[in-house]
Amino acid sequence: MAAVAAVEAAAYLSINLQFSTAHEMHEGLDNAVATLIEPAKEAACGILVTRLRPGRFTVALDESVPFGETYESIAA
Repeated sequence: MAAVAAVEAAAYLSINLQFSTAHEMHEGLDNAVATLIEPAKEAACGILVTRLRPGRFTVALDESVPFGETYESIAA
């Protein structure tokens, strides 16, 4: 089962996700990115998807990502 938590502040929006299956992961990440498209347009920035550990991700607006782009990252 997917677990989702959203954090919102002035110009910052982040969605924390946890998945137990690959199917949940693909669907959940797609939905999270889709959720952030409009806020990214308003903030004129891109979206960063970060894998924190197996099954754990953060999808967030990120000013270092060019507008209209989605980047992927793996946390060290």
